[in-house]
Amino acid sequence: MTDAPSARYENLRLLYRRVRRPAFLGTLRRTTPISRSFGYDRGEPIDRYYIERFLEANADAVTGRVLEVKGPEYTRAYGHDVTESAVLDIDRTNEQATIYADLASADAIESNSFDCVILTQTLQLIYDVPAAVRHAHRILKPGGALLVTVPVVSRVIAVPGRFLDYWRFTEHSCQRLFSEHFEDDDIAISIYGNVLSCIGFLTGLASQELTRRELQHVDSDFCLLVGVRAQK
Repeated sequence: MTDAPSARYENLRLLYRRVRRPAFLGTLRRTTPISRSFGYDRGEPIDRYYIERFLEANADAVTGRVLEVKGPEYTRAYGHDVTESAVLDIDRTNEQATIYADLASADAIESNSFDCVILTQTLQLIYDVPAAVRHAHRILKPGGALLVTVPVVSRVIAVPGRFLDYWRFTEHSCQRLFSEHFEDDDIAISIYGNVLSCIGFLTGLASQELTRRELQHVDSDFCLLVGVRAQK
């Protein structure tokens, strides 16, 4: 756990960066972003703000045997009565991973084995998305929950040789995609964001640079992120 003085120092360092390079969205005319790292170098990325709001709203599902991609951070933050925290990754250099597999071809993972699967900002990096959703459904126990977030708007992220960025999603594509394996009544779609938060995220602003009112306003025509809770 990060100690309090270190956390305060990091917050002050990020605040200094925001003050040193302020952004005035009303007059923003530039062809390069303020940050190329999603705003991590200025604070909390805007998409992470929405991901955390989605997981907070669905924290009741993060229980029992939980599988998360890349690391167990969200399981630790939102889980309760967790009996096992497993981590899935295709990257064998990830020492936090307990299962190495491509979710689109994850036949080695036992069916009906997890109470909750957390997939945040992952499906856009998998070319065969329908196969990944099929396997996610298969490995869930009956009554288990799949918690997914996907980007509507985002910069392209790609690490050649490890993963590439293939897709963007909408509320309607998510409904159709997940209804191929889950009953419509067992799918809950949430949307987050608006034109301002989309501009801010693409530019590389941190969530701290927008007000809560600005972040929480939802415009379905200009949403930034979609959250999906699908119950088996």
